[in-house]
Amino acid sequence: MASMANRANPLLAKLPHFLTWRPLGFRTICMGRLGFATQSQLEPDPPTPVAGTKVLDIAKEEFEIGSRLITLDTGKIARFANGAVILGMDETKVLSTVAAAKGDAVRDFLPLTVDYQEKQFAQGVIPNTFMRREGAPKERELLCGRLIDRPIRPLFPSGFYHEVQVMASVLSSDGKQDPDVMAANATSAALMLSDIPWGGPIGVIRIGRISGKFIINPTMDELSLSDLNLVYACTKDKTLMIDVQAREISEKDLDAGLRLAHPEAVKYLEPQIRLAAKAGKCKKEYKLSMISDRTLEKVSNLAEVPIEAVFTDPSYGKFERGEALDKITQDVKRALEEEFDEESLKVLPKAVDTVRKKVVRRRIINEGFRVDGRRLDEVRPLYCEAGSFPILHGSSIFSRGDTQVLCTVTLGAPGDAQRLESIVGPPKKRFMLHYSFPPFSINEVGKRVGLNRREVGHGTLAEKALLAVLPPEDDFPYTVRINSEVMASDGSTSMATVCGGSMALMDAGIPLREHVAGISVGLVSEVDPSTGTIKDYRILTDILGLEDHLGDMDFKIAGTRKGITSIQLDIKPAGIPLDIICECLEPALKGRLQILDRMDQEIKVPHTQDDRNSPRLATLKFSNDALRRLIGPLGVLKRKMEEETGARISVSDGSLTIVAKNHAVMEKVLEKVDFIVGREIEIGGIYKGIVTSVKEYGAFVEFNGGQQGLLHVSELSHEPVSRVSEVVSVGQQLSLMCIGQDVRGNIKLSLKATLPRPGSDTNNAVEGSVPPVKEEPNIWASVGEVSDEQEKQSSLSEELSGSNYKMSEVNLSASVPPILIRSAAECDEEEKSAASSRNAKSTTSPGGASKPSRSDCGVFPMKNIKKSKLVLQKEGEKESNSIFRSEDGDADKEDEFEASISVKNLKIGTKLIAKVYQIRTRGLVLDLGGGLRGMYRFETNEKRDFVVGEEIRVECSSFSGKGIPVVSLVDAQ
Repeated sequence: MASMANRANPLLAKLPHFLTWRPLGFRTICMGRLGFATQSQLEPDPPTPVAGTKVLDIAKEEFEIGSRLITLDTGKIARFANGAVILGMDETKVLSTVAAAKGDAVRDFLPLTVDYQEKQFAQGVIPNTFMRREGAPKERELLCGRLIDRPIRPLFPSGFYHEVQVMASVLSSDGKQDPDVMAANATSAALMLSDIPWGGPIGVIRIGRISGKFIINPTMDELSLSDLNLVYACTKDKTLMIDVQAREISEKDLDAGLRLAHPEAVKYLEPQIRLAAKAGKCKKEYKLSMISDRTLEKVSNLAEVPIEAVFTDPSYGKFERGEALDKITQDVKRALEEEFDEESLKVLPKAVDTVRKKVVRRRIINEGFRVDGRRLDEVRPLYCEAGSFPILHGSSIFSRGDTQVLCTVTLGAPGDAQRLESIVGPPKKRFMLHYSFPPFSINEVGKRVGLNRREVGHGTLAEKALLAVLPPEDDFPYTVRINSEVMASDGSTSMATVCGGSMALMDAGIPLREHVAGISVGLVSEVDPSTGTIKDYRILTDILGLEDHLGDMDFKIAGTRKGITSIQLDIKPAGIPLDIICECLEPALKGRLQILDRMDQEIKVPHTQDDRNSPRLATLKFSNDALRRLIGPLGVLKRKMEEETGARISVSDGSLTIVAKNHAVMEKVLEKVDFIVGREIEIGGIYKGIVTSVKEYGAFVEFNGGQQGLLHVSELSHEPVSRVSEVVSVGQQLSLMCIGQDVRGNIKLSLKATLPRPGSDTNNAVEGSVPPVKEEPNIWASVGEVSDEQEKQSSLSEELSGSNYKMSEVNLSASVPPILIRSAAECDEEEKSAASSRNAKSTTSPGGASKPSRSDCGVFPMKNIKKSKLVLQKEGEKESNSIFRSEDGDADKEDEFEASISVKNLKIGTKLIAKVYQIRTRGLVLDLGGGLRGMYRFETNEKRDFVVGEEIRVECSSFSGKGIPVVSLVDAQ
């Protein structure tokens, strides 16, 4: 400070120190100039104001359910919300808030919105998205929102149409408890604290069962071991909502679980009432949109008789009935317009719907007949069809009455499983069911946008129903996706999805334990208006869409013959007694058994027929080093194979899964994998390899995924060989047998061991004759080849025993090696350019023919072919020697067909008879004998009615630069 004052005024440096004192009235030196200070400057600075402590009016309730302490807090955060509650269990905390719109309601329905959100901060994780923040609601969030919505919606008073929004957020999670049930209870408490009219509170409880013992509020670890996941919501004496996922639990056991859940859920009610007494608001008087008695009576007098005539005529279909009812509504509207009754016109749709409901319910209760003329326990006519689209993995069509769904199954690799980002539960899901409800299914026009809450809910219900009968992941590790497309809707499309999905899974060959079917049960009741109790009721089996709309509940129950796998209960009144709910289980079982009988008639066991056009799945076991070689740097080799073949490859620890669209693609991928990765080397095994170098003492061959082996000169042929280059050349593909390893680990190969011995008609070894793999990998074809594989195993053992994969129809030994195909002009040009080289290096054979030398030359692309050629290549596969005969014993030697042929004595001009080995789209694969095989390419308008085994006559016309003989077609018989 002193230095700053000196720089401002140098004279201050000579001022005595005492003159700067504040008591003498001088300004401070820091002011930068000399003078007297004012009185205000002499007064001390006022103290800095300190913020006061805000006292929060916090209300708290603690109680215990199922040996777990639960807390309800309000007043600490979200104090501006109409109602806000934090519910805690252990270290999991959930905040639920409610708010209502202030304006008058001008609609005829309750616009209730429930938003549930799980942000990743609740578990101390940053979202793994590009923006590193949460995006659109995930499926689980939508499902939890529905779980909250379903029990609270029926308790709003009739005519309350003001917009209400519920927002539930997970503040922290220890991963032990599922926050969905906690959010539902917190929402009930928040509504109790608000000024919104609501007929709560409610209690929501989760029940599990392990080893036959029920568990209240199970943890996530306990749920993974439980065969029951029951979520139950209720008021003090009535049921509001049930949601069940089970592993074929019996109706009796489920009844016991429901009766245990009710008193446990009621324990949530008293703490909410006490909390509302401490911190709740007075209920506000909201305007209710009610229909006056005068309007309802007038509309009833005009519409009741014609409406009853429509509902008593069972010949009406869904749309015919709807058109007739719309016409009645228009007639009533015209009558009211003539009377200028504006009040009745405003509520006309709601009034007409009330009259419809009254007529339908009265007829069902009094007469026991339904809208379409069925009895109360009668199931609509059924139609089942499996394998509707054979090229797909699995497909089915299921119809119940006018409701129709198309289900398809797609199988994928384990890597195709859906990744989940929930704060609780498993990280991935291997079985998915996607339900789609297009507008055309009800003859309407609409837009398809994003995830739909209803579609997600219905799809999850069907998914839970089928999950119980899927094989374990260890036995069936593949990912399964079911698409359910609703083709027509007239009630209970979700249960139709269960039936269609079960048949489609069996059509795909997936070994389900048994079929799963679902049915929807409805309720029509008569209530005493003074007490609100149910005087009379009727249970309806397999309800229509209209019965769902005009009835009291939609009770969806799915399961097998052994028990229930999933349940979803939605109701419209403010609760239904639990005794009536349990009574509905028996008619649901009877209807389910009728549907299962019809499904068994269509397809009872997984399909096992062989279809080479159907998709294929294969799982191979390899070491991690081998898998690294297969993937390549940064996955280059893996992506290249996928691009070349169109297959999908996924790699996990020690296993490789391949998904191919058909048999041919699978065979192509397996060959590539076998070449790159290789197989376990065993003495006696046959392996394909390529000659990399030729020495005087033998040739080095690369095979089995990059391994090197020595083919000694003594192992080239059964006959003496003077020069190695006379038999093999660089780049030539051979089938060789491993005959041993020396002390240094060098692999010894033999070619003659795969060739026929002199005087023998068959090879003494075939590729894959020694099984190199001890563990059989899992193979799955979409049509399930279990029985076919057992029948064909003996006939295919030779071709497949040496392979490290096993498929019932794959025959790799029948595959043809790469063949060079050239035009005559190209071959002649190549021969002229290499003529001097061949003549210089040729040697004289016993028959006087000169042997061509082998040199490298490029493979030319196909051009316009003037004359058909046949390119031969040495191959040591399993084969039979062709029969060579002379066309005419008295013919000249020039026209004589050779009786035996080999690489040594084949020369230009040699004529021989070959057999058709295979018939391809563009030509023939010919067996020339002596270890030679080639291909003949078809020309335009050429005879193509060849048959396997047919003999044709060919002539060797030239040799390529590599020494490969080229022949032309002389005649075909």
